[in-house]
Amino acid sequence: MSRFLHKILSEWLGTTLLLSIVVGSGVMAERLAQGNTAVALLGNTLATVWGLFVLIEVFGPVSGAHFNPAVSAMMAFRGALPWSQLLPYWLAQLFGAACGTWLTHAMFDMEILQWSTKIRSGNGQWLAEAVATAGLLLVILRAPAPKVAALVASYIGAAYWFTASTSFANPAAAFGRMFTDSFAGIAPQSVPAFIVSQCIGAAIGALIDMCLPTASDAQEKTN
Repeated sequence: MSRFLHKILSEWLGTTLLLSIVVGSGVMAERLAQGNTAVALLGNTLATVWGLFVLIEVFGPVSGAHFNPAVSAMMAFRGALPWSQLLPYWLAQLFGAACGTWLTHAMFDMEILQWSTKIRSGNGQWLAEAVATAGLLLVILRAPAPKVAALVASYIGAAYWFTASTSFANPAAAFGRMFTDSFAGIAPQSVPAFIVSQCIGAAIGALIDMCLPTASDAQEKTN
């Protein structure tokens, strides 16, 4: 198998597992929390943080562990991902997101094919997605390489709680979560505005990164 196919497989499998972690922990948390939404969100958050850290560590050396079309687009703009690979990355991520949701339904003996009825809409939600995605891109672009997994996972865990939208920050996640009418779901009609907000946030995060000095520049100014 070629290196390119290894990358595509890595993005598909990583995104599948990520959505299975997000959706599956939401289902389990909702069942065990007995109606306590805060406890359910806490369980969902912890599983996502731990799972995301592991997935980035495992798949990062293969494909970069993007699992996120917005991240892949920014990497292509920066020259870190060939433009010819961007569409295959997106397709692998979107299909992986759907597969992760369907896998979760199978594990929990739920109806495999379903649509979410959970409306997530409004200016606050859209602003939250822009903020969450901008912060995520900024962390990814500026984190020291050995600390990327820990810092990204920690940021997402924090953003679950400080954003009104619980920080999807990922067009693939929004796409995959519309296929589940569970705790982590989002209604299909709410998805387009989320994705637009995420793309705007990603661009803002990249712009902020460009306005800040690099680590080497900052070190030179302090010397």
